[in-house]
Amino acid sequence: MLPTDNKNTSMNKPATLETTTETDKKTLLQIKGLKRSYRTETVSVDALRGLDLEIRRGEFVAIMGASGSGKSTLMNILGCLDRPNEGTYYLDGRKVSNLSRDELANVRNKTIGFVFQNFHLLPRTSALENVELPLLYSPEKPGWKELHRRAKEALEIVGLADRATHTPSELSGGQQQRVAIARALVARPAILLADEPTGNLDSRTSLEIITLFQQLNRDGLTILMVTHEPEIARFARRVIVMRDGLIRSDKNMPERDAAAALAAWRDRDDDDDDNDNADFDRYNAGAEPDQTGDSE
Repeated sequence: MLPTDNKNTSMNKPATLETTTETDKKTLLQIKGLKRSYRTETVSVDALRGLDLEIRRGEFVAIMGASGSGKSTLMNILGCLDRPNEGTYYLDGRKVSNLSRDELANVRNKTIGFVFQNFHLLPRTSALENVELPLLYSPEKPGWKELHRRAKEALEIVGLADRATHTPSELSGGQQQRVAIARALVARPAILLADEPTGNLDSRTSLEIITLFQQLNRDGLTILMVTHEPEIARFARRVIVMRDGLIRSDKNMPERDAAAALAAWRDRDDDDDDNDNADFDRYNAGAEPDQTGDSE
């Protein structure tokens, strides 16, 4: 949720999301017995085979799994882009597993923010206009003044208020992903679904994005992220591993501060890539970054 109208947002202080308290942490997403199969005349694939999952409000969850494990199918259903063959799906207290296409589109617009690996920004459109885009399709139909205000607020949250007029070609990969995150936030969703959000980014920029995700989560946003990178997944507070269309592992994780890992990168010589990579791996393994300047 972005700041509401009755909260003052200073231009000298980054905007934040409204905080979720412990009493607000009720079930946001629940699926039971979810099945999804794809069949042709010669091939039958059971992508999901009776999956159960519950996500509570304010969680930061990572989903991992090899290709063919069912994680992409699951994300498509959770994002209301597909429907299951069997099972039930409740999102924010509403049963959505049997809604019509138009009803699902409305849920996507109002309740879910999407972040993808490939950014999907309009190339000839400014960052501000890219962020405004979801509001153009919103049932709320905000006026142009409100539309601009909310888009600027979202860009401020991701630290790109000074890049509002830049087109994607004028932004780095990390900045483009931040614009995409702002676009996902502008409609004030209940949950952010991120599909391989660091897949096209280098390790340092990936840490910047995960640092932003952690801050958004601390400010109250529920985040569900698919990733194939263990070094990224471990910054979530809960990691789910899928295999053969089922959940094989579901573990709570110790808190890891991505900002601290990022600071370890920045303290090093930017030209010493080998040492940087060694520090990153050591931090994720639970060790302090190597301060000697020698990589192991």
